[in-house]
Amino acid sequence: MSEIFKAVVFDMDGIIFDSERLVIDCWKIVAEKYTIPDIEAACYECLGVNSVGTKEKFLNRYGQDFPYDAYKDEMSKIYHDNYDGGRLPMKIGVVELLEYLKENDIKVALASSTRSQVVTQQLRDAGILDYFQVVVGGDMVTRSKPHPDIFLKACEELGVAPEESFAIEDSYNGIRAAAAGNLRPLMVPDLMLPTEEMKGLSEGIFETLLDVKKYLCENNKMST
Repeated sequence: MSEIFKAVVFDMDGIIFDSERLVIDCWKIVAEKYTIPDIEAACYECLGVNSVGTKEKFLNRYGQDFPYDAYKDEMSKIYHDNYDGGRLPMKIGVVELLEYLKENDIKVALASSTRSQVVTQQLRDAGILDYFQVVVGGDMVTRSKPHPDIFLKACEELGVAPEESFAIEDSYNGIRAAAAGNLRPLMVPDLMLPTEEMKGLSEGIFETLLDVKKYLCENNKMST
């Protein structure tokens, strides 16, 4: 494709940080302590979903009397105790891609289902916050992915049309959200392998962000 693009909107967990598997590991610790069954399946169901949607999915799975808030707080403490302060591992190619976008004056936003305060702090701790002109967290929109609201808000704040924006995602819900918002979805799979649905919705599927950089570079040359 050769349409001009003006912006790239990143997901965070599973795209910038190798964090989704770490969250699941922390949930497993809590699950073992309280004998919560099938916790990994529950976590996979919530990939790409904001905190409100995640709680709803847990209650639907485990019952309305499930003490989700208490368990979530315990899981979060384990996670933050271990990975705050810049200790979250970054995915391959993050800085290289961000540098390329900066050098080419391409606008950059983050659209993550994680709360905006946590998102901003994690980007700051990693030393990459300044690459992003806009940061939108899951608490800043009413509807979670797979609804497109978070991507549309990011594009609006960047001042670009969704059709002129790539969205980089790893989760099914994220790709669905980007496609529903008429962005150009690029999938970099993390925990979930691409299905036929994902192949149909995505403009491209890539192994790492370095491959995305190469694709955007080729696309950018075609557009000029």
